[in-house]
Amino acid sequence: MGEWYASFIQEPGRAGILFMLLAFGVTFVITRTLTRRIHAKGQSEGHPREGEQSTGLVKDIHIGGVHIHHQVWGILLILLAAALEFSYQPKSPWVEVLGALFGIGAALTLDEFALWLHLEDVYWTSAGRKSIDAVVVAVVLMCALLLGSTPFGVSQAEDGPDSLVLAPILVVVFLLFVLISMSKGKLIMGLVGIFIPLVAIIGALRVARPGSMWAKRRYATRPAKMAKAEARNARHEARMDRVRDVLGGKSAA
Repeated sequence: MGEWYASFIQEPGRAGILFMLLAFGVTFVITRTLTRRIHAKGQSEGHPREGEQSTGLVKDIHIGGVHIHHQVWGILLILLAAALEFSYQPKSPWVEVLGALFGIGAALTLDEFALWLHLEDVYWTSAGRKSIDAVVVAVVLMCALLLGSTPFGVSQAEDGPDSLVLAPILVVVFLLFVLISMSKGKLIMGLVGIFIPLVAIIGALRVARPGSMWAKRRYATRPAKMAKAEARNARHEARMDRVRDVLGGKSAA
């Protein structure tokens, strides 16, 4: 186990990413468990009146009468971990510690992605499902980095005259697929496709979402195509909402 860790994790410089991924996953699960308990307690006992604070061991944190969302602690941890990494660039085991701190901070922050996207507390509404999307994207990207994937599938180790011509062409081609996928309303597939090009290609080839820029421009005069896009999008969103609710603990009201 020690030799495997040294060969495949430490030597390629992936130790920080591994601990970041593990800490991210554990923190997300713990955070969702605690928030569900707090939410259930509030539903059963009634929300405290203005100026009051919930009681008990598991409760929201208030400072000066202001509810401090856990994304605040996440942002502070991200800043701390990044500042220490940039300042000292430590070796093992401190790089693993900083990776874990960054992962904890990222989980706390992205778990409330919908709140800083909408600038209001939508955690337990249907809009709160966007936080689950952000968490899934983060996990996929961290997994891609852990496996050694590089943007657009182009490795920095490639050299030689052929790569000088081929690499820029591949970047342009894959970037085109990423942009098409995003213009079709498939933002997650486009972002993941930066590290896993096949995902961007699939997103670019599939029917666009009805509200996307691609659909508005290309399906406006093609009602059959728009109807197909709307029907497929409705089925897709229904499936994804069930997945989001499982991962997020029934985040929708």
